[in-house]
Amino acid sequence: MKKWLIFPILICVMLLSGCAQEFNKVYKSTDYIYKYEYAKECYARGKYTRAITLLQEMVTMMKGSENGQECLYMLAMSEFLNKDFETAAEYFKKYSSSYPRGEYAELAKFYIGESLYMSTPEPRLDQTPTVAAISAFQEFLDTYPDNDMKATAQDRLFELQNKLVKKELESARLYYNLGTYFGNCNGGGESNYQACIITAQNALKDYPYSNLREEFSLLLMKSKFELAENSVDAKRLERYQDAEDECYGFINEYPDSKDRDTAEKFIKKCKHYTDKLPTIE
Repeated sequence: MKKWLIFPILICVMLLSGCAQEFNKVYKSTDYIYKYEYAKECYARGKYTRAITLLQEMVTMMKGSENGQECLYMLAMSEFLNKDFETAAEYFKKYSSSYPRGEYAELAKFYIGESLYMSTPEPRLDQTPTVAAISAFQEFLDTYPDNDMKATAQDRLFELQNKLVKKELESARLYYNLGTYFGNCNGGGESNYQACIITAQNALKDYPYSNLREEFSLLLMKSKFELAENSVDAKRLERYQDAEDECYGFINEYPDSKDRDTAEKFIKKCKHYTDKLPTIE
């Protein structure tokens, strides 16, 4: 039984050794046409690491030649398919700037965005790559508005923008949860609620059609109420009035919200102060 197991393993080892020897031979060759064709074969067979090794050496040599732009585009695609998306994005950018009217110009423009999209982090982390991906896809759509990949690019834009919205929502939640924690801001405990209010208001303004709009509105309402609750006497009445207005606004916009009871509870508490305001006859 052991002999039957060992024999196939030896065959695999011999084949791999032979492949490695062949690749080393090609890599050391000075016949660049042969080397380039071998790189194309590696690419076609999904041997992207080997293709990258050869193409990285040849991309400079072939610049300006008949195969120059194909070499650079194939290197970028090899990096992309090998899941090194940041490096792929740089090569696609290089192709786009070197061959703006090249054979693969539209594809390169799309894959700049796609590479950046694939390397974007989860919402809680820094979203600089997400902003870059949005910019790249927007540039692609502006440059090639009728491209076959238009729908995919638009879907990516919506998804990326939603990631930015989630980032803002997490930031707003963090500020709210910090509440009256004094160590967070030099301005005192109420600054956390103020930061939540500003973050939520900006998000509602910047992303008016987001499906997370209600969650921002809820945080805005709750923060205004808590800000009033924790205010000094000189500011309390004004802030309760602002919180009450926000609660009514929330109910008007989301009459069937599961948090309507919270808004109504806040209104009752606010009225203990706002009912003291003088009426104008």
